Amino acid sequence: MAFVHLHNHTDYSLLDGAGSVKAYVNKAKELGMKALAITDHGNMYGAVTFYDACRDAKIKPIVGCEFYNTPDSEIKNPNDKYSHLVLLAMNDKGYHNLMKLQALSWTKGFYYKPRIDDKMLEAYSDNLICLSGCVSGELSRLVLADKNTEAEKRMLWYYSVFKERYFVEIQNHGLEDERKAFSVLVKLARKHNIPFVATNDCHYIEKDDWDAHDTLLCINTKSLKSDSDRVRYKPGEFYVRTESEMRSLFPGFEDAIENTNRISDMCNLEIAFPGPVLPKCTVPTPFKSADEYLVSLAYEGLPKRYPNATESEMTSLKKRLQHELDIIITMKFPAYFLIVQDYINWAKNHDIPVGPGRGSGAGSLVAYSLKITDVDPIKYDLLFERFLNPDRVSLPDFDVDFDYERREEVIKYVTQHYGEDHVGQIVTFSQEKPKQIIKDVARVFGLSVAESNEITALIPDEIPNKKHWGLKDALEIDNKLCTIRDRNMTYKKLFEHAMRLEGLNRHTSLHAAGVVISYKPLSDYVPLAADSMGNVATQYTMLDLERCGLVKMDFLGLKTLTLIRNTESLIRKKDPTFSIESIKEDDKTVFEMLSRGDSSCVFQFESSGMKDILRQSQPRCIEDLVALNALYRPGPMQFIPKFIDSKLGRCKITYPDECLEPILKTTYGVIVYQEQVMQVAQRIAGYTLGEADILRRIMGKKKVDKMAEELVKFRARAEENGFDPNHAEEIFHILEPFAGYGFNKSHAVAYTIIAYRTAWLKCHYPEEFMAANLTNEIGNPDKFKEYLNLAGHSGLTVTAPSINLSERTFTVKDDKIVYGLEGIKNVGSVPASQIIEEREKNGGYSSFIDFVTRQPVALGSKVLESLIKCGCFDSLNEKRATLLFNLKDVIKWDKKRRNTTVNDQMLLFESEKPSFDLIETDEMSFCEKLQLEKELLGYYISGHPTDIYKEDIDKCVSVDLSDPSTWRLGVKTALVVEVTSARTLYAKKTGKPFTAFTYEDKRGSMESLLIGKEFNQYAHLIRENSVVALKGVFEKDPKSGNIRFKIAEVLSPSALPAKPISILHVRLEATASVKDAQNIKIALKKIRSDVGLRIMISSDVDPYNEILLSSRADPDLLDLDALRNIKNVNKVWTE
Repeated sequence: MAFVHLHNHTDYSLLDGAGSVKAYVNKAKELGMKALAITDHGNMYGAVTFYDACRDAKIKPIVGCEFYNTPDSEIKNPNDKYSHLVLLAMNDKGYHNLMKLQALSWTKGFYYKPRIDDKMLEAYSDNLICLSGCVSGELSRLVLADKNTEAEKRMLWYYSVFKERYFVEIQNHGLEDERKAFSVLVKLARKHNIPFVATNDCHYIEKDDWDAHDTLLCINTKSLKSDSDRVRYKPGEFYVRTESEMRSLFPGFEDAIENTNRISDMCNLEIAFPGPVLPKCTVPTPFKSADEYLVSLAYEGLPKRYPNATESEMTSLKKRLQHELDIIITMKFPAYFLIVQDYINWAKNHDIPVGPGRGSGAGSLVAYSLKITDVDPIKYDLLFERFLNPDRVSLPDFDVDFDYERREEVIKYVTQHYGEDHVGQIVTFSQEKPKQIIKDVARVFGLSVAESNEITALIPDEIPNKKHWGLKDALEIDNKLCTIRDRNMTYKKLFEHAMRLEGLNRHTSLHAAGVVISYKPLSDYVPLAADSMGNVATQYTMLDLERCGLVKMDFLGLKTLTLIRNTESLIRKKDPTFSIESIKEDDKTVFEMLSRGDSSCVFQFESSGMKDILRQSQPRCIEDLVALNALYRPGPMQFIPKFIDSKLGRCKITYPDECLEPILKTTYGVIVYQEQVMQVAQRIAGYTLGEADILRRIMGKKKVDKMAEELVKFRARAEENGFDPNHAEEIFHILEPFAGYGFNKSHAVAYTIIAYRTAWLKCHYPEEFMAANLTNEIGNPDKFKEYLNLAGHSGLTVTAPSINLSERTFTVKDDKIVYGLEGIKNVGSVPASQIIEEREKNGGYSSFIDFVTRQPVALGSKVLESLIKCGCFDSLNEKRATLLFNLKDVIKWDKKRRNTTVNDQMLLFESEKPSFDLIETDEMSFCEKLQLEKELLGYYISGHPTDIYKEDIDKCVSVDLSDPSTWRLGVKTALVVEVTSARTLYAKKTGKPFTAFTYEDKRGSMESLLIGKEFNQYAHLIRENSVVALKGVFEKDPKSGNIRFKIAEVLSPSALPAKPISILHVRLEATASVKDAQNIKIALKKIRSDVGLRIMISSDVDPYNEILLSSRADPDLLDLDALRNIKNVNKVWTE
């Protein structure tokens, strides 16, 4: 075989190449080709993946790129943006020159596309082969523009740079432009004795892939297949042709075919992967090396961490410290530790919150001494070898959490400190996954969103026991999906194209946390790209960076750290000395709160399942929380009941061997952590902690052959250690599942410390904590609404936004949460900041006109309208309706006033406040106010739409949608709710319509369906924002196990018949005293009756445990509001 494909676009030519690297290599192998090139558009994203795949297939990899080029990149001409040029690396030097050109094209030459120019080519042309490009190449474009003389000059310029490494590229896809350019370029090349090379501009693999590729182009250009004026390729031409097909396209140009082989022979790339190279770190005088400096810092920091250690304790600590330092120095990682401590301590010195630790790094005493971590590894019995194992050489990996809002400041510091050309972020790729590709292709085919959703609703999120699966697998398990596919030819074609295109790379983004710091400039190691903001990123993913010479460090943004910082700031308005670092870790009231399951908004503990576990386990110390945090995840969850029963004394605590009690005591005999697995192996079989870590990994990965070897070793070593080998084998098998299930204790401790801090803040400063949560979630509508509702349910008051009280974000005044201006729709941070700045400078606003005229920059009508509608001026006794009625005139008047000329009275020298006479109108209704509040604030402030039916609710409703303990399964129940959303859908099997709608009472929400006769009778009553009464029953869904409300009737709340009540429920706050209970009894005594309501009393401490009083209550004398107003009464309801 003499022909080699030298012009190929894989799916790394995003949404243009329709063949994966694997598919190209497999096709080349099928055709018996000895070599293959990759030349993606403007990037080298797939270069290393391609290199590896070719070598695995014993095909020579030719790494290249089809660059976008221009003679001078400083010229930005929209009519002549760029041409195409193919460059191929001959060897490692050429490969490095490709990377240099890539970096320049993205960082210096970008204009619509990443471009290189003549100067760049002259500087980095060595060891590169240049092909003149396709019909979009510079020479062809000049010829097609009838600039043959200029084309000749440019051809000679390229030849002068590349000499015998320059080839005029000829192609034949049956295009008229190709034919015209071909005839001229052939004459010019022969005139100057410049060789030709024949290529096919491959964008897909097989000839019949052309239509699916055409669909991909439509996805790229956001076009429809039916559009007449869109980008198209000639059908069936841009595929991987056989050698005979290529020869038939170029009769008389055999040398152009042979030159592909000649070029292949010139390319012999062996990438010299250096492996991870640690960046340089700053070593101050008088230290001579990073090793010496690290030792000094560690020993200096140790006594500061343990100021109260005894002499013997300090001796032990120094022994552990030196042990770790010896390993770090032996493994040549001092620079890594020094770099990490540098940017962490910079952040701390600049008041940027840093997490106490993350991952196994919290097990290092050196890290603790350097203030890299804030978790005491001695106190929590954490193991250094879980982090850095001398028996398993791998880079250390400190994942560091920073305040979410200030993470970029740390990255900016690192960039400035180590140099812009030494620091970058990491690219990631999103693929066309099954649901995404269906949506993409459906849009291209002109299908509606509803039709697309009908298909994707049937595609599962995962298929059991299949790690890698696709549409083919989904079709095999769902006949309904097959029925849709076979509906008509459009749907058949949709599925055919989707299955051909799924799995291809779709777009790039940046790794959420990864940052690389390099020893030499980044472009010496990897090709680079840059986004529109100038952020530089590697073109290779994190999987390939280490061997290319880079070290990844994770800079994570954790919103919980932002939450804690914001809460601290609010608390300091009351107590300027407050610091979260000074709180006690054994606060009884915090653990009592958590033991009630009151953990909403508590980091790591806010799910409903975790709340149940907290109630069941009754945690009393940090170690309990660490264990629960580690156990509450798939796998180890099965051991939670045993953990709880052992903790609460319901069953005897047992150990696999009595000698293991010191290791397992804190987890009540249950193996919870990976570190415990290691310690057990050390204690029973005498393993070093390094060996024990390797055993843990073998067990976790279930390597059967390796485990068999380890078992023999474990038995023998245990016997040497004085244990019965059979008993040792029993322990070995006990360890096996836990090695896979067990959680990293270092990570669990670090994150539990953060969790405890949020719990402490929630317990002691609930208003400040919730205000900070609301600020944190301003940009997340669903979570924001959830927290607003939670605030009300928790007994916290959220006041309406006020033009004279509200700050930019949520604050606390007089133990009430004040709505932040930035949380109002259409306002935003810039107007909010201006409003507050003017108020702080010149005092509060006295009227709406005063507010408008005092703004340094006039606010837009949208901003003013939103401020009015949500009640910002209510506190100034300004009617919302009046202000809205006058708004346009006020804006015109203010604009004219601001434009006062010098000849008129200058705005600057106004002696009196400007005045404007507002035309008074009737105020808007209660319901109108509520609707505007919901629209702009996401929450009803003044009340709730169901409030107008308060009497009907008190008579007929005994359910609180936010409190499942009030839901009685199978009992006929009435609800009065507001419909928040409603959709008419169609059943997949029958095609019959039904309504899916969401509704809410004052505190909670739920979703239900109207199906069958109920749909026919009541669907017209279900409208968004309407208030309706629902009658039905709560029942458990047999499939999901979730509780749902099955509707039997929909009617007006006023038409809801009063339901005879038989039970009065009173629930006290968890903090209620005996005296509060006595007050309840005194109030009930006034309505005592021999017959009537049964009275049930409970407490938030255990809401499911209700006590039945011996006396009853007369329902006719019942005053629910009076009961609710009694101190420490949380809830009163009837049924």
